[in-house]
Amino acid sequence: MTTREGLRIIRSRDWAHPVRPARREVLSAVPEVDEGRPPLLFVPGFGHGAWVFEEHWLAHTASRGFPAYAVSLRGHGASEPAPDATLRAYLHDVVQVAASLPRQAVLVGHGAGALVVSHALARYPARAGVLVAPVLGGWGAFGTALRRNPVGTLPAVFGGPLRLSRRQLFSRELPEATARGYVGRLGRAARRAQWQLLTHGEPEPAVGRPPVLVLGSPDDRVVTPAALTRAARRYGAAPLLFPGMGHDLMLDARWQEPLDAILDWLAKDGPTGTGPA
Repeated sequence: MTTREGLRIIRSRDWAHPVRPARREVLSAVPEVDEGRPPLLFVPGFGHGAWVFEEHWLAHTASRGFPAYAVSLRGHGASEPAPDATLRAYLHDVVQVAASLPRQAVLVGHGAGALVVSHALARYPARAGVLVAPVLGGWGAFGTALRRNPVGTLPAVFGGPLRLSRRQLFSRELPEATARGYVGRLGRAARRAQWQLLTHGEPEPAVGRPPVLVLGSPDDRVVTPAALTRAARRYGAAPLLFPGMGHDLMLDARWQEPLDAILDWLAKDGPTGTGPA
């Protein structure tokens, strides 16, 4: 069944083959005073856990008056192991956690987590969406990854782990020891989910058509500037760019700049209607 806008209300597969429940890690930071602002739910990309947002972004978001939450997709971080997880299962994780929050949330996805968020927006009536350095998949994205990191990318085609390098993830500004420590904490996505990253279909239209912000770095060695532009055009906008940063903007040396841009957008130009931050 669909509405006039073409949004699916009843999905027979969801009823016939529900996603298996899983224990999920959710980290949070909340403001000292509740100002009624919408919570932000941060969704990390493949191989990343909620810890990548706990490092800097959760506390800073709360200091700006927004409740902040980060979920580790099943099989990531301290969530339940899930070697057979699919993109659909990851989508289920995000929608379930978002629905449990005290107010209608803003969904913020990084990397392949942005792909999960783009699909979640068709299931959950988000206040807004933010796609950070979005890896939206497809064979073109795979070709870029293969050219830039053949040793780390090719094994993923045959069921092995996708390994991103320090050079792909961070700028030279981040101290080497810090960067190595972060890379050492990375895990891996499920094999089926990795493959589906290449073969998935286009996301359905977002429920209620919320505003969506796309941002990244023109110097990202995972996502090309052209890919950022295509992602933003899908939502009728241009990407917000942060030169000199790597793919993992939330961990890089200048992590505060993109986060403040997101929060400024929400407080002033976005859908919150809360006035200046």
